[in-house]
Amino acid sequence: MEHQLWFTAILNKLLGSAVTPLLARIGRTPADPVHPIPNYVAMEIFVILLMFAGMVILRMGLSVENPGKFQHVAEIVVTFTQDMCEEIIGHGSGRYVAMLATLGIFVVLCNVLGMIPTLQTPTAHIQVTLGCAVAVFLYYNFQGLRQHGAIGYLKHLSGPMLAIAVVMFPIEVIGNLGRLLSLSVRLYANMMVGDLLEWVFSNPVPVAMSAAFHLAFLGPVITVLAPVVFMALHLFVSLLQAYIFMLLPAVYIGMAISEEH
Repeated sequence: MEHQLWFTAILNKLLGSAVTPLLARIGRTPADPVHPIPNYVAMEIFVILLMFAGMVILRMGLSVENPGKFQHVAEIVVTFTQDMCEEIIGHGSGRYVAMLATLGIFVVLCNVLGMIPTLQTPTAHIQVTLGCAVAVFLYYNFQGLRQHGAIGYLKHLSGPMLAIAVVMFPIEVIGNLGRLLSLSVRLYANMMVGDLLEWVFSNPVPVAMSAAFHLAFLGPVITVLAPVVFMALHLFVSLLQAYIFMLLPAVYIGMAISEEH
């Protein structure tokens, strides 16, 4: 049984009695009925609350004449997403900016959350990354249906020529399903390894490793620097993976709504 984080304990105390019966009704009785909410779900909720609080603070402080630092950061994120969408999706890409920016912010906050003591990285759990991948999968396919209609989207998936539709359609379906695996496993594996390396080099293991050098002054240096290096690496990977998790959905949307010429 995993150790409960403080925020998980609060959620279980407030909502546990209501969540357990709901899970039992759908045949997912929790192993611990008293504490049915796991850490990774609690951390997702924590990130959502952070985003909501940030939205409220941003909305209250919006100013055209005297924008604050938080507003500048938000504008940079929106502009970056707009430029990416325009470059990848093209005309009419503005309607997808809100979804992709929200997705990117959610993923990057989840990725870096584990760097804060007493919290955990939810994207180091496959359930979280698979959930994000499913949301992306449903979104871009919905946009394809919206753009082409049901029959038109099936034709779109069947390729430009009717003669090869029998071959192309199964390949497209398998390729679309493969995107679920690609998106979810890439993010999960990177964040799990990042968390693992950070944990290893933030514990007494480096002291034992440094002893092999037989240099008394080198041990403390390695013990201090190793966690810093791997935390910096974790931060870099977190930002990179969040960018990829915005970039690939933009590509998928562009492919789903593209018109045949």
